[in-house]
Amino acid sequence: MAVLGECVCWATRPLLPVVRTWELDARRWVRALRRSPVKVVFPSGQVVERKPGPGKQPRKAAAEASLREQRLKQSRQVSPSQTPSTWEESGLRYDKAFPGDKRLSSVMTVVKSRPFREKQGKILLEGRRLIADALKAGAVPKVFFFSRLEYIKELPIEKLKGVSLIKVKFEDIKDWSDLVTPQGIMGIFAKPDHVRMTYPEIQLRHALPILLICDNLRDPGNLGTILRSAAGVGCSKVLLTKGCVDAWEPKVLRAGMGAHFQVPIINNLDWEAVPNYLPTDTRVYVADNCGLYTQAQAQAQAQAQAQIQMSNKASDYGWVCDRRPLKFHEYEEEEENLESAANKGWLPELEVQSYDSDWTEAPAAVVIGGESSGVSLESLQLAESTGGGRLLIPIVPGVDSLNSAMAASILLFEGKRQLRVRAEHLSRDRSYH
Repeated sequence: MAVLGECVCWATRPLLPVVRTWELDARRWVRALRRSPVKVVFPSGQVVERKPGPGKQPRKAAAEASLREQRLKQSRQVSPSQTPSTWEESGLRYDKAFPGDKRLSSVMTVVKSRPFREKQGKILLEGRRLIADALKAGAVPKVFFFSRLEYIKELPIEKLKGVSLIKVKFEDIKDWSDLVTPQGIMGIFAKPDHVRMTYPEIQLRHALPILLICDNLRDPGNLGTILRSAAGVGCSKVLLTKGCVDAWEPKVLRAGMGAHFQVPIINNLDWEAVPNYLPTDTRVYVADNCGLYTQAQAQAQAQAQAQIQMSNKASDYGWVCDRRPLKFHEYEEEEENLESAANKGWLPELEVQSYDSDWTEAPAAVVIGGESSGVSLESLQLAESTGGGRLLIPIVPGVDSLNSAMAASILLFEGKRQLRVRAEHLSRDRSYH
């Protein structure tokens, strides 16, 4: 029995070290898996050596690097047309118009029609300079169509928040552009309100007590040029009565060269509302010689004098000819001739004075009429009620007329000259005392 016990003990003793050795090898095997292998032995017997990296990379950094690589691969797999275009510097986004996109054509149809433009209160501005002037003056943009992202980046970022930005082909902009050389950017703005606009401080500081009233001006180029002259002179306001071309028409905007955002413009006024926009003690002067009173007077003289004695009629000294009849609103349908109308006494009698005579003693408003129809009867009545008169620009007899934009520029800058001379005289008198 003793021998049997010794044999059992001898047989069981070697089993304990075997178990311990297996556990030790298992732990070593796990640790080995965590290490970067120096050599890799394939079943075929091929041995591949691995070169250690320059340094041990943390597990978190390695995971982030692999995640970035995966995202980069996924972004490359997605087509560029499906990825949203973002302006990372400012957080702005823009859409890209694809073939068949009608957003540009639908908007252009609206802003190029005056009834739709007035109904929806939107205007079209084209060109980087004009758009920049509008944004600086406080105009509210709605949509921008552009062909290159650089054109949008030139604009103030704070003004573009909440604005729809749509990238289109240059050919599409060219089809709708009114410019000979399109600049690749078009802006749809809310129709500006002169009360909410922030005009340049230097413009307000040099504003003069001269106001311009446009009466029945229908040529877009002339109106744009007149607005440009008004801004250059420093007019305090420009009033447009009903019958004038829309001041926000693209052709007027193009001719104005940014003047729309330098001088307040009040559009589409009834004559009854015009006095509400005139400063106190303003005198209204009419720059027109095709008025009813002048024509009636010329016809009366024609019956009593010979043709040679008519050389001193007003048309020989005025800026428009006396052959074109005046279109006036209230009496447009009446058939009475001008002579009988003058005899009845309902035509205003206005004093005729030279354009270089002193007419800026009080705040002045100059009325400019259209070439084809002259000024309205309402403007003559307003001039009479305010103690104004008629301003004549002498021209050589036989010359048909001056352009209305040219006449407006002459009168406005003459008024500015008179104000400057008066200011110099006052300054000289103060220095003497």
